[in-house]
Amino acid sequence: MNIEMLKARKGRKSFLRENIATISGLLLLCIFLSFMSDSFLTQSNLMTLLRQMTNNVFLTLGIMMCIIIGGIDISVGSVFALGGTVAAGMIALFGLPIPVAILLGLLAGALCGAFNGFFVAYIKVPAFIATMAMLGIARGAAYLMTNAEPIRCTDKAFTQLGTGRWLGVIPLPVIYAVVWIVVIWLFLNKTRMGRYIYAIGGNVEAARFSGININIVKLVVHIISGLLAAWAGIVMAARMYSGQPAVAVGWEMDAVAASALGGVSLMGGSGSVASAMIGVAIIGVLKNGLNFINVNSFWQLIIQGLVVLAAVSADMIKQKKQK
Repeated sequence: MNIEMLKARKGRKSFLRENIATISGLLLLCIFLSFMSDSFLTQSNLMTLLRQMTNNVFLTLGIMMCIIIGGIDISVGSVFALGGTVAAGMIALFGLPIPVAILLGLLAGALCGAFNGFFVAYIKVPAFIATMAMLGIARGAAYLMTNAEPIRCTDKAFTQLGTGRWLGVIPLPVIYAVVWIVVIWLFLNKTRMGRYIYAIGGNVEAARFSGININIVKLVVHIISGLLAAWAGIVMAARMYSGQPAVAVGWEMDAVAASALGGVSLMGGSGSVASAMIGVAIIGVLKNGLNFINVNSFWQLIIQGLVVLAAVSADMIKQKKQK
């Protein structure tokens, strides 16, 4: 028992040492915004902030795993839209039971991920190209299904998935996010497949010689990424009372930025769920804070772009120093 406690303490110290810069940056950002606006640290805004962050939590968890294996998935925004429109459409247009509609939405996301994984793993198409193709395919499918118009879905049992609150305080999407964070953490740290993911990202040839089925691992990772994006889209559709084919345009960049800020190496092989969630928090607080202090939306895009560039540049510098 003492050995386990020592290991846990050592792990916490290592985590803090590796993420001290991002944690400090997050705290300083929160302090700055609390001085700029009295409303920033109110319970109402904090609950709103947490709910807003959940979309990026789901997308980042998927993209993070794709990056760890040495790839990327830029289709998640479009898969997000497709998952939500499929679920809402199955209820509003065809009257299917809510569980069936949700499963079909998740299936749509999983199929998109399987498409990406198949071309990346078996046809050897670069991940950026394969997922860029899916970015267009999934978005186009969402527009075709809806005729480029939102699908209204006001079924109370469905909308409650996105608008309900646990104990009347915590938004249900926040609960879903916590559950998925725990699930993905367990998957990456406590399963053989999780170890394979890190091994492939660290050295794909060494992983192949050790008997790891590279293609299957890549396929599974992309399927999970598609599934997470579709789930995020379903929750958003429930919250917006409609499936929106035009939603989540460019959101994949927030997920990439969160991953990079959280220390997930864009060269593959390293990164953790906890660190990536710090990145999600920074992106979420930054967006929320910029709105609070009335920064022009065009300037917000510039600032977010600079944050992405800074995060990626820091990762590149770190990789060079390690060589």
